[in-house]
Amino acid sequence: MVDRKVYKLSFQIKKNKWGENMLLEAQEIKYEVKGKELLNVKQLQIQKGDFIGVVGKNGSGKTSLVNILTSNEKNFTGTIHSEGKLELLPQLKNTNTTKSGGEVTQSYINGAIARKADILFADEPTTNLDKEHIENLESHLKRWNGAVVIVSHDRAFLDSICNKIWEVKDGNVTTYNGNYTSYRQQKELETQKQEEDYNNYIIKKRQLEHALDLKKKKAARATKNPKNKNDSDANLKGGKPYFAKKQKKLETAANAIKTRLEKLDKVEKVKEAPALNMDVINEELLGNKVIIRVEELEGKIGKRVLWEKTRFYIHAGDKIGIIGNNGVGKTTFIRKLISDEKGIEVSPAVKIGYFSQNLDILDQEKTILENVTATSSQELSLVRTMLARLHFFQDDVYKKVNVISGGERVKIAFAKIFLSDINTLILDEPTNYLDVDAVEALESLIKEYKGTVIFVSHDRRFIEKIASKIITIENQKMKFFEGDYQSYLSYQPTVLDETEQDLMVIETKLSEVLSRLSINPDPELEKDFQKLLELKKKYRREEGV
Repeated sequence: MVDRKVYKLSFQIKKNKWGENMLLEAQEIKYEVKGKELLNVKQLQIQKGDFIGVVGKNGSGKTSLVNILTSNEKNFTGTIHSEGKLELLPQLKNTNTTKSGGEVTQSYINGAIARKADILFADEPTTNLDKEHIENLESHLKRWNGAVVIVSHDRAFLDSICNKIWEVKDGNVTTYNGNYTSYRQQKELETQKQEEDYNNYIIKKRQLEHALDLKKKKAARATKNPKNKNDSDANLKGGKPYFAKKQKKLETAANAIKTRLEKLDKVEKVKEAPALNMDVINEELLGNKVIIRVEELEGKIGKRVLWEKTRFYIHAGDKIGIIGNNGVGKTTFIRKLISDEKGIEVSPAVKIGYFSQNLDILDQEKTILENVTATSSQELSLVRTMLARLHFFQDDVYKKVNVISGGERVKIAFAKIFLSDINTLILDEPTNYLDVDAVEALESLIKEYKGTVIFVSHDRRFIEKIASKIITIENQKMKFFEGDYQSYLSYQPTVLDETEQDLMVIETKLSEVLSRLSINPDPELEKDFQKLLELKKKYRREEGV
């Protein structure tokens, strides 16, 4: 049995060996879990001024790497040399408290910042934080006088903070210079090169296979007696020995081509995400009609007002992001929406699927495939395509839910709801506990989805990628913004004159009556519609339009 020596952190390295900027160096780090090698890292360095983002799939070893570098994991082999003070902000925090998740995270952050370590390690520091607190954390870290190592799936956060990315994949750690967007661009260039290399490999392989086939056919022909040859021709060229020699020469050439073919470096084809051609219930019936009307809806918990009375309409196919600080009432609004409370009118054609962090919709004793197909009428091929898009390939789908990770369960819960017989998705913080690859897979699926999506999220990049409209709750007011996240951030409200305000009211009422007429062609509604239309024309004439 090999004697595996375990090394601990050493703080006895002299500065003149490294230089003033070197803070930590790790070499030949190997780490196993249940006999399986999880990490095999040749060398890592952290220098003053490094702001390093650690990315990789769930279970790739990101948290283990951070624990090793901070001496919170002892069972590894290799050497770690460091000078200065290290501080770890852990992913799993003490929740035995009356504080909210966001308050607990903020308390840990405040303590870590106050201790002013030379290297701050932070494992998912933005979990449970709202936009305001995330931006405050960014502001603190940008002024950090040392180095920072951050494990995070928040791409906007990594873009704002990092100047290096460590990618943990297949046990190795690869360093990329730049922030997360720069890392993704470099990965795309790698993918393009792999595609080019694969195409060149296929062309060369086919050329060699064709050449080999020709040589084999020529060698086979050389063994046959030549046709239309008289005795003098045969004697001139030596008869049978001549053709035997020719055959041997051709066989030697064929073997040389075969050797070249065998030695050809194989290049794997880049995996492409299969298309998701999925129909949703009542898609043609709903079209782009108003499917949810919010009329004079007020948000209250006891005597506390979350938001004052509000009104807006949601159309079929909208992708709506609900944003606001913790505690303003985002989840309260979603619950009102699901329970169809007074002040909310939902079209009978709407079929809602609700995703929350409570994963009790999954049967722990059943397989991934059994869980998803139990509530779906979709073809099995489409179900398998969907699961493949979420990185559950081949026999992965036959694993029982009770043996997969928390992040994988979140993906399965999403897939189960997504593939159910619904046309409207309501998602409460869907990106929590997912790695970056899974979040990006989720984004691509939601963008391809033909139904309506209403979601709560603090993930700014996710909101930016998905939302076509925004609901914001701030200062006890709920507002509906007809535009995407970037438009919302850059929006500067203009002051309307009295005529313009009256015209806007008329336009809103017209839209409301028209949407009601599309469902119920009532004669009285038709009269109201015509009156509003005449009033609109009158205001237009007054404006000279």
